[in-house]
This record gives sequence, structure tokens and C-alpha cells, in this order.
Amino acid sequence: MKQDSTRNTSYTVDCEDYVHVVKFNPFDSGDSCSLIAYGGNNYVVVGTCRFQEEDAEVEGMQYKTLRTFHHGIRVDAIAWSPETRLDAIPPQIRFCTAASDRKLRLFTSDLQDKNEFKTFDGHSDYINDLVFAPNEGQEIASVSDDHTCRVWDLEGNEKAHFVLRSPGMSVCWHPEEAFKLMVAEKNGTIRFYDLITQQAILSLECEQTPLMSADWCLKNTLKIGAVAGNDWLIWDITRSSFPQDKRPVHVDRARLFRWSRVNENLFATTGYPGKTTTQLLVHHLGHPQPILTGTAAVGSGLTWHRTLPLCAVGGDHKIFFWVTEM
Repeated sequence: MKQDSTRNTSYTVDCEDYVHVVKFNPFDSGDSCSLIAYGGNNYVVVGTCRFQEEDAEVEGMQYKTLRTFHHGIRVDAIAWSPETRLDAIPPQIRFCTAASDRKLRLFTSDLQDKNEFKTFDGHSDYINDLVFAPNEGQEIASVSDDHTCRVWDLEGNEKAHFVLRSPGMSVCWHPEEAFKLMVAEKNGTIRFYDLITQQAILSLECEQTPLMSADWCLKNTLKIGAVAGNDWLIWDITRSSFPQDKRPVHVDRARLFRWSRVNENLFATTGYPGKTTTQLLVHHLGHPQPILTGTAAVGSGLTWHRTLPLCAVGGDHKIFFWVTEM
């Protein structure tokens, strides 16, 4: 199942439904397998993956579903909690979803009898992204088309509320900068908020719109990446509030930007779902051209493995995985 050309997926997993969003657990869950969650039209599936790139005894990849959670409505975004542990007794799975009814749902399960969820109300429009506090996992931040970023505790109480100037598209929380929140707005502005003073402390400008997605580099806290219009853009926040590097990549506009979790020069972007396929491009800052081009039938979502240079995209009854070079 190894890739034989840049366009072929390395691996695929068949799913029961259209996959709207897919998310590897970015935190260590105490198990040799990687946790992955994907959302369909009315459920979330949590499973484990193991790849031959990390375990010589695996042929290709092994995938196993742990549990399917009934959701009742289309899943638009998923965030994993750092409190998820497979090595605990009993194990604990915790994640939060955003759905098309403008609500957040916090799920907690021991994969046996305990399956709880809480609903958080407050946003008045579509929720575009959400993230857990990366170290303790006791808070969740979300951004919405209602021009707000909100921070919630695990009971659904609002702890902070930032008014934005346009729809909030991405929100990031860095484990090394636990008291700062990065919020990217559709109008091309990326702001950092101090969670203690609840004030904006720094802003970056794309100088083009619409900004659709932004990410904070795990391996280098000074690096921010985004896609706006047809381009990807990269900032070094110590140098300027304007991008140091940018390049046109997707003809029909770019949709998502995600940094690799293992290499600060590696990132992936996706284009808008076209009539037949979505383009995935993997870029390396040392190379003028994308180092991998993939296509997925009407793909959605984009996520990197925690320890491998491997990314996944959802699609029609499938998850597609691509392995790239470091």
C-alpha cells in the first residue's frame, strides 16, 4: 500500500458516511497507537491507527474503531482534550465538537458504560474552529461567524469573550504559550490575546482576503501560517506583522492550512472542494514547489499525525492518508 506516485494516497480507511472533518489526537494518550476522530452527518467515530512507518510489524496500516458516538447533526469541527488517556484504568476519551446548530458538545467516555455529553450554548452563528487548552485541558476556545471568540470551562460557562471585526476562522492554543490565544479572522487579521488581561497583544496582517485558515507552528512558536485567497502565507512574528513568505498555490482559492507536528518547515494546504476533487498540497519551506500533490474526491478536513510526517483528509465514505518526506 506504499505510494507509487505523488497523487496516490498511501492508505485509505472506509467509512460509513461522508467524512466532514477528521482529527488526529495531537496529545500523547499513553498508547502506541494514534487516536483519530472523524465526524459524519450525525455521528463521531473514534478509532486507533498504527502505520508501518512506526512499527515494522504492521503491514501498511492498521485501523480499529473504538466507539461510535451518536451526534444527531452534522459535525463541523472536532477538538481533542489532552486529558484523553488510553493507558488509564478505565481509559478516558474526551473531545469536543462544533455542529451546524451553533452548539458545542463535550463528549466524555470510558469506552464502556460511561458516555456523557454536555451542550454549550452561546454562539449565534456558525462555529468554524475550536481548541482545548493544551496543557490541562480545562478550557475550550471557539470562534464563530458571529464575530466572537469565546473561552468556556468544561461545564459550558463562558470564561472570556473577545469581540472580533469579522468572522473568526481559526483559533490556536500553543502548549509553550498557554496564556495566549491566536485568533484568525476572515478579514485577513490574526490577533494574539493575553488570556490573563483579556487584551489583544499582537496582530498580523495578510493584506488579502478571505483568510480561511491559520495555524501556529508547534515546533517554532514564532512561526504562523495561513491561507488567504489563492495563497499560503508565513510570518515570523519577531520580524514583521506582514508575511515573510507567500506563494499562490490553489487556483480556486485555498481552504485549510496545517503545520506538520514534527518539522517546522513542513505544512499542508487544501483547495476548495471542486466539482470532482479537492487538491491536497504538502509544502517544505526549503523547496520552491510542493513536495507532494494529492487529490481526494470532495475532501474535507486536514490533520497531521502527532509523530510522523503523515496527513489525513476526509472524503466521501473514506479517509485518505498521505505519507511524505521530512
